[in-house]
Amino acid sequence: MSSVDLFSLATSGVNASSKLLQTTSNNIANVNTPGYVRERTELQNSQVFGVEIGNTERIINVFAQNQLRRDITAVGELEAFSSKTTAIDNLLASEANSISQGLSEYFSALQTAADDPTNLASREQVLGKSESLFQRVKTLSDFMIEKEEELNLEFTALVDRANTLISNIGELNEGIVIANGNSTSDQPGALLNERDKAVDELSSIMGINVKESKTQNGAVSINLTSGESLVLENGELNLFEVSSNADTASKQLSLQNVFSSEFDEEKSLRIRESDLGGALGGLFRYRDEVLGPAMRDVGQLSIAFADAMNQQNKLGMDLDGQLGGNIFDIPSFRGLPYEDTDGDLIVTGRVTEGKGAELTDADYKIRVTAVSGGVPTEIEVTFLNADGTIKKASDGQEIPPETVTISSGFNELPRGIEVDFSGTDPYQVDHEFLIKPAQTLASKIDLATSRPEDLAFAAPIRGQADASNLGDANVVDVSVNNTEVGTSAFDGAGGILNTAPSQIRFTAADSYDVLDGTGNVLASVSGTSDLKNLIDQAAITPAPGYDISLDGVPRAGDTFTIEYNTDGFNDNSNALNLADLQNESLVQLSSEATNKPRTFQDAYASMVGRIGGEASMAKVSLASAEAMKVQSENWFQSVSGVSLDEEAANLIKYQQSYAAAARILTTAQELFNTILQSAR
Repeated sequence: MSSVDLFSLATSGVNASSKLLQTTSNNIANVNTPGYVRERTELQNSQVFGVEIGNTERIINVFAQNQLRRDITAVGELEAFSSKTTAIDNLLASEANSISQGLSEYFSALQTAADDPTNLASREQVLGKSESLFQRVKTLSDFMIEKEEELNLEFTALVDRANTLISNIGELNEGIVIANGNSTSDQPGALLNERDKAVDELSSIMGINVKESKTQNGAVSINLTSGESLVLENGELNLFEVSSNADTASKQLSLQNVFSSEFDEEKSLRIRESDLGGALGGLFRYRDEVLGPAMRDVGQLSIAFADAMNQQNKLGMDLDGQLGGNIFDIPSFRGLPYEDTDGDLIVTGRVTEGKGAELTDADYKIRVTAVSGGVPTEIEVTFLNADGTIKKASDGQEIPPETVTISSGFNELPRGIEVDFSGTDPYQVDHEFLIKPAQTLASKIDLATSRPEDLAFAAPIRGQADASNLGDANVVDVSVNNTEVGTSAFDGAGGILNTAPSQIRFTAADSYDVLDGTGNVLASVSGTSDLKNLIDQAAITPAPGYDISLDGVPRAGDTFTIEYNTDGFNDNSNALNLADLQNESLVQLSSEATNKPRTFQDAYASMVGRIGGEASMAKVSLASAEAMKVQSENWFQSVSGVSLDEEAANLIKYQQSYAAAARILTTAQELFNTILQSAR
């Protein structure tokens, strides 16, 4: 072999070893660089002499990389969901903020006041505990309202970051394609690593699928796991938008098309937040599964409690001898117009008095279906979950909309509310409004009175047997179910109407007459075997709003008088009725009327238990996801990470090969010089 051949062999060996040393040195230098993937230079046997330098490429396992990204997405979602849910759980677990504790203290004070109904100090204590209870409610409700506002800021920040990453990935795609086109040997490792870092960060924000292009050299396309495109192979992309519809506090996501001009117009695509995954998906899941329902549960419980107390207090007589009024003020609320509903179109809602127990945690979507003279005459009511989806029945089917005929003034809707349409602009068919009675109303309920005298602890009616009665029948109960002036026998001035039932006179042991205040017989009943609710049995119309029940055996001629409970301040019968509400099932479980309601404490305990369970499960799931992520990282690093031991061994090997190749070059030079000297 000639010296020229040795020169070629030595030169290719030196160059190859130099390239290997360069690659190894680069790996060692970047051992602590986040996102760096170790590189390897391939050598090939020359078809002539020596060695040829092949491509320098990153060593990467696509399967390990994709698994790691899936685990990054899972951890991102569970971290966001768990931290937020735990914060709500800790608040509810605090005894200082416990609504259940407040309810117990309130009803305990009510029981104490019932023992001495004329004691002003005991009555003051009831009002004090009422205020304390709703201060707890307000604290919880305001905290959750603040968390919703904070959440919306986080949505915007994450979406902005995601859009930045999407744009960067699109630009890097273009740069990688150009770099690959300009170089036939080395991969643009720095650009690829930078793109991988951006893709990994994007996967922590939302679930994505990454696919390498078969037509574009080195480019990747990125889709959401639900299928929507974010980045195309040619660098074009879609960006996220945060928007809202009827409720400006309830954010929703859409993809805005920002493709090149080959498309005629920009288009917007609605995204299902439940399909997102990652930190953004975790935040939406927290809002829809924890925060939103909790806000509505607190509101529903508070409204049911306040309305029940108001209605029962109205059925009593206060310390001034007057009929009771409201203890709590439940404010009205406004309907929110949907995006395509414009103009001065006002929808005012309020809880129907006496029907707070029918209110559910549902939101109401109202659609105008018929109009006359610009005024709605018919509407369609759809019941929605906190995330805007339609409520489902126990059989899993969506609850169908209900049609309601509308007239002037407030109109009662199903499930405990009523609405009034009072806008100045004409309404049109398909105008839509959103009503959320249970979401924020809890923080606005307040005491309607500060006077302890307004607590109506006595019954407004009393019944007594005539002293001359010969039978042994006695009055065992006087019940009141309506004290509203105009629809009951109460005159609103401390008495009852003369035309109202005032006396029960027995004509036989099983027959009696009902007489009014002037002695006229209003109704006669015969053949009765039950002495309960005698006025109801007589079917008096209109119903007076009260009734009387006896026990024992009356005789012909026995009479029982019914009159206003004037000066009956020591009576505590309505106070006991108020206290008994603690054990009444007055909170609806769901939008299905067939479901059994719960007591106030049971409803609160159910909410606390549900959120506590969600928080506990989220912690367990997060720990599992983090363990899976560690395994995936170890797998990925075992292939793509830099091992200093391995690189140090390579460095020694490549140094030796470089020295050997250099020695060949020196030997060739010596041989060449020897040949030259021999020829002289």
